[in-house]
Amino acid sequence: MTQATRAFFEARGYLEVETPYAVPTPGEEVHLHVFATERETPEGQRERLFLHTSPEFAMKRIVAATGEKVFQLARVWRNGEGSALHAPEFTMLEWYHPGADMSDLMDETETFVRRLLPPTVMREGRTIPIDVPFERLTVAEAFTLHVGADVLATEGDAAALAEQAGCALRTGETWEDLFFRLLLERVEPVIGRERPTFLTHWPSSQAALARTCSHDPRVALRFELYVGGVELANAFVELSDAVEQRSRFESDRTRRQALYPDRPVWPLDETLLSALPSLPPTSGIALGFDRLVMLATGAPRLSDIFWLQ
Repeated sequence: MTQATRAFFEARGYLEVETPYAVPTPGEEVHLHVFATERETPEGQRERLFLHTSPEFAMKRIVAATGEKVFQLARVWRNGEGSALHAPEFTMLEWYHPGADMSDLMDETETFVRRLLPPTVMREGRTIPIDVPFERLTVAEAFTLHVGADVLATEGDAAALAEQAGCALRTGETWEDLFFRLLLERVEPVIGRERPTFLTHWPSSQAALARTCSHDPRVALRFELYVGGVELANAFVELSDAVEQRSRFESDRTRRQALYPDRPVWPLDETLLSALPSLPPTSGIALGFDRLVMLATGAPRLSDIFWLQ
């Protein structure tokens, strides 16, 4: 599968890259916990580093500098994770396609997944066809169908979302908390079961590193891919506005420090922020390669396709 992945991207004119794993800034996602390490110079100076949670920042700097299409099969680390679908160390496939919009990237992702997976896969006793057109469903459509709520009209109002969803709001639960609870409990269990599903156009508060839609600023140009209840990939039409990205990073850092005051603090990636204005219109995606192998082999758990830990 690794060989087939390299052949797929090389045939499409992608350049394979390899970026550092130990970095000063490992990412900015609020709820991801990191592994800390230290670099010692020959002169005895010490610098605190972290194992990255994604190669995204470094890869976007490469695209900004070169304009090239790039891909990487990278080892990534996320501390404190462990379940049937999570591991503290795993392989992430990321690729960045200058000139591609969200529809283009979904087309390319669908072609890649079909190339790597058999015509059908088995997951939790269910047969999922892969050789069919993948479903494309917006988050708003998914919440209307499976939650009975208007997720965009209620954004930021946890009580209104809870009322429409017919559920009790938990003590201290924010709109974002409730959004992800409903996504986990009511949406994810029912999508991607009959065929793979792209869940698209996320609420703007969940944009992360994605652009917001010029036609509807309530939504971000972001999608995730689900196959048989497995979240396989997360993608953005990449934000190139450094001022907006800095504001989002600072907001995430404030929230992370409030939620996890004992966790380490690292510097903002000023090199990335400096490079963003040079980033051409680009779409990028991170795909859990181990999960793809798990689906291909029919293994129920990630640990079944890893060598001994």
